[in-house]
Amino acid sequence: MARAGLTADRLVAAAADLADEVGFANVSLSALARHFGVKDASLYSHVRNLNDLRTRLALHAGGELIDRIAAAVAGRAGKEALAAFADAYRTYALEHPGRYAATQIRIDQALIADSPALRRTAEITYGMLRAYGLDEPDLTDAVRLLRSTFHGYCALESAGGFGAARDVQASWDKAVDALHLALAHWPRETKSDD
Repeated sequence: MARAGLTADRLVAAAADLADEVGFANVSLSALARHFGVKDASLYSHVRNLNDLRTRLALHAGGELIDRIAAAVAGRAGKEALAAFADAYRTYALEHPGRYAATQIRIDQALIADSPALRRTAEITYGMLRAYGLDEPDLTDAVRLLRSTFHGYCALESAGGFGAARDVQASWDKAVDALHLALAHWPRETKSDD
């Protein structure tokens, strides 16, 4: 029987806090059981296994992240929307390193289709990029460029990887400016006549 008050949502919320404290890779069912003062087996009434917990945590964190991004980009377009998107992304990654790490795991495509938060992420991201006049396959390429740039920068910054005297914020702003230029002058794929 499930312990009173213990739910999957409470487990995920506690796992998110634990991830920020000790790192996403160190989140375990045993640590959560200790947190709640129960045996590990008690958690299996709410999550199937550690992978299920981590997937739920990734979806939870992804929802938090897109909520921040959505609030930041609301009513904005073009460079202003891109800068707001980038800043919300970076702030979340730096404030919640464990949750952010969870958002980087690969999730089963069937779960993505069923996740309102991940569908919303695609809608907001692709919507922002359509303001640059992009269509497929350029939209997917642009999403990959933004994600890899934002993630790489945040990963390096959080690890203390920027040792030069140049202000990290100034470099971030310059990177966002460069991304705006790249998006505004995107090399379109040309269709050949057959």
